[in-house]
Amino acid sequence: MALLVLMSWQLPVCGQELYAPEAAVTAPQIQVQGVPEDAAIRSRLLAVLDAIDGLQDIEVQVTSGVVTLAGEVPSSRLNREAFEIASRTDGVVYVVNRLSEEADVASRLRPASRKFQEIGADLLRALPVGLVALLVVVLFWFLGQWAGSRGAWLRRAGMSDLAVNLGLRIVRLLVIGIGFLIALEILDATAMVGALLGIAGIAGIALGFAFRNIAENYLAGVLLSARNPFAIGDQVQIGEFLGKVVRLTSRDTVLMTLDGNHLRIPNSNIITSAMLNFTRNPLRRFEFKVGVSVDLDVAAARNLGIETLRRTKGILPDPGPQVLISELGDSTVQLSFLAWIDQRETDILKARSEAIRLVKAVFDEAGIEMPEPIYRIHLRDAAALKPGEGGAARPEAAPPPSQTAATAESSDVTADHTIDEQVANDLNTSDEENLLKKGG
Repeated sequence: MALLVLMSWQLPVCGQELYAPEAAVTAPQIQVQGVPEDAAIRSRLLAVLDAIDGLQDIEVQVTSGVVTLAGEVPSSRLNREAFEIASRTDGVVYVVNRLSEEADVASRLRPASRKFQEIGADLLRALPVGLVALLVVVLFWFLGQWAGSRGAWLRRAGMSDLAVNLGLRIVRLLVIGIGFLIALEILDATAMVGALLGIAGIAGIALGFAFRNIAENYLAGVLLSARNPFAIGDQVQIGEFLGKVVRLTSRDTVLMTLDGNHLRIPNSNIITSAMLNFTRNPLRRFEFKVGVSVDLDVAAARNLGIETLRRTKGILPDPGPQVLISELGDSTVQLSFLAWIDQRETDILKARSEAIRLVKAVFDEAGIEMPEPIYRIHLRDAAALKPGEGGAARPEAAPPPSQTAATAESSDVTADHTIDEQVANDLNTSDEENLLKKGG
């Protein structure tokens, strides 16, 4: 019995000795070494917070690694930053944030005021360099204005006024731009040049799309003023529009129509359209057609028409008038009457009207029929017809009587200057820019 008691008393001891090593391996004791003391944590935090503007007045308490922040900060941003700094400090276990934001306006404005003071101090230090850069900009500004006012060398090259103005503007901008680049180099701000060029490129693309029509008309005005396809008073036809040139502006060309109205055509349309100038050559030809009967002697009618045109006032003998057979129809023969005039002395509308009147009068007196379209009926028994019923007799051409010649001599075919006088009056009364010169 005593032996059993002894054995039962020894068994737990042996069990403990058997399982003790295994318990030590599965749950080892954790030992912390080198943990900063509370005083060291507090000292470190105060040093860091004191170096940050706005966090110098925070109170810090550390107990067993638990940090307590108290006091007032200017903003919620600084409140968050103080909490994050304390949380990241070595040895801190927990942070109690008892900070509050300052309600005093002066306290809130203090950081901004300090910032402005720093900016002012920096500007004061950079003032001498800035004055030198400003002096360079002003110098190149006046230099650009001087270069932009010297356009005599461009005019000697034969450029128009609008082209000269455009060239002077480009020269002025280039000189002023060089001055700005030098100023930026003095200020050590050349990195801004790339940004400015990028902004200028984007702005140029946007402005190009927005003012595309204006730019096209302006450039077309430069080309027109350089090429001089017309002058003041020239009668031109552009597309379907006919009139006399009044002025050329940087955007459009002003015509005065033959009924006295002002017509403005964009310069870009003139550049891309076919233009007919009736004034550059003082000689001008007019044409009209007359239909005569197929039963007539066409050669006699043609000769009579040429003689009539030669006697018409205002028609030039050289080049002489012509009468051509232009078409042969069922009931008529079309004769084309062509004659030349000198526009400086003779009005083309008056001369053409007078020529038509005289040709009709001469043909009527000569018995030359100008029939309307008719249908001809052919009978099977032509022998039964009486003489003169089968058709009209061929009249022989006769010279016109002296009364017709006298009427032709008294007709008025002088040049009509009505529109020219209105153009001159418009030029004298209007102050709108004009890139054209009289007779240019």
